Amino acid sequence: MAARQPKIPGPDHPITVEKTGRRVVVRVGETVLADTTGALTLQEANYPAVQYVPLADIDSKLLTPTDTQTYCPYKGDASYYTISLPDRELTDAVWFYKEPYDSVAEIAGHAAFYTDRVEVVVDSK
Repeated sequence: MAARQPKIPGPDHPITVEKTGRRVVVRVGETVLADTTGALTLQEANYPAVQYVPLADIDSKLLTPTDTQTYCPYKGDASYYTISLPDRELTDAVWFYKEPYDSVAEIAGHAAFYTDRVEVVVDSK
């Protein structure tokens, strides 16, 4: 297998990572998965902005690691968690980059959530 060549964000595919600067709450129904003021907003090209929440601020008792891995040429290898709730499991609903590429190094130690499976609320203040 040939070595993967990271792609560098640029004018044709910009990526920015900034402190969100507001409270971010992630929940499934009434269950709060995360409540943080330390989130980062990753904006990639024309995709919707993604909140990356510090892993330390996520209720780890609700996360089960999976064997799923994906690759992004701009960010690196992603790993996944399943959200395990008493009444259901949301398979591979959370992803993180253990060793993200240098251009997005700030997202190390953070995880993101599929917003079609969980509710991610960013305070308006």
